Amino acid sequence: MVCRQIWYFVATKSFGLMTARCTNFYFLFVWILLMSACNSPSQSSTVNIKTTEPQESVIQDEQIAEYIRHIFEDKNENFWFGTNGYGVAIYDGDSISYYANFNGFHGQQITGITEGQNGNVWFATDQGVVKYEGVIDDKGKKQFVNYTDEVIFGGRRFWSICADSNGNIWAGSVTDIFLFDGKKWTTFDVPYPEEVSGAFITKRTAWSIIEDSKGNIWISTNGYGAYKYDGQSFTQYSMEDGLIDNSVDVIMEDSNQFIWFGTRHGGVSRFDGTTFRNYNQSEGSIANNEVCHIMEDSKGRIWLSSEGYGVYRFDGMAFSNYSQDDGLGVRAVQAIYEDSKGRIWAGGGGGLYRLENDSFINVTKNGLWD
Repeated sequence: MVCRQIWYFVATKSFGLMTARCTNFYFLFVWILLMSACNSPSQSSTVNIKTTEPQESVIQDEQIAEYIRHIFEDKNENFWFGTNGYGVAIYDGDSISYYANFNGFHGQQITGITEGQNGNVWFATDQGVVKYEGVIDDKGKKQFVNYTDEVIFGGRRFWSICADSNGNIWAGSVTDIFLFDGKKWTTFDVPYPEEVSGAFITKRTAWSIIEDSKGNIWISTNGYGAYKYDGQSFTQYSMEDGLIDNSVDVIMEDSNQFIWFGTRHGGVSRFDGTTFRNYNQSEGSIANNEVCHIMEDSKGRIWLSSEGYGVYRFDGMAFSNYSQDDGLGVRAVQAIYEDSKGRIWAGGGGGLYRLENDSFINVTKNGLWD
């Protein structure tokens, strides 16, 4: 539970304390809390940091951020990195820039990134939903559309976002799911078993929303398992059906159309449409049952995080672990990603890393991008 406890602490502090002017003390404290010890590799290329942040909120360390929550490459090969308190960082092949509350991006904590059919990039944040349409002003600054309307969202914190094949945007908040049809946001009613309230997390919190290859929408919950919506009706999957845990952190469909569930307390479940196959600590597959992220690479291998133990790779037969002994300076991994060149990235508490020759290297602001 260390991973979630750190998120909650930092996000709570960020929500209450982070304004346009944050203190050096706060960032130093967060840095000490979250950073893993790692050696700085030799730099093979240099990028110029481009930011208009107030001096006191500039990240002083060489890492992209002390905590990388999300990694995403858009169709133009720009890399977006969701941080835990500095907004979003963008690497465009030449330089890195940061966007947060101080310069028109309504969000300090980035909890989801997706790209729509029209190339717009969408973000779930601690303050609502943000859209980037590729608009840049005459000073070279990116322009964002912020959806933070109190009437619509009621000040809710958002935890997930998904762009479906019909052009809709799905966003999961603390208590509700919202749907954007290109014109307006509406609340999407899910048949949860009870009403709940809360400003941070609840049993109805959706950490993950995906669309599968058949067009079904899958929605995770923090206590009721997961729901599948086929366009007309819902099917709930819980421990009564064989799911290993009712607190689901992530949902992913692989190339065999199996649905994978990473859970908070139970490990991993793989669903073939009829039965669940479970992998967890007790049966020896992984070392910790808190699984925050699952990803399939272009070779059909499944990558997943295991709290405190880096990442695991599953080839269909056995699990292989990558940890600090393999150069990965992130034990609490929050993001695993394969880019358009087939490279594997990982991020979390300790910065950003990329797999090279079966070992991970630390990718900082100043180098090792190529």
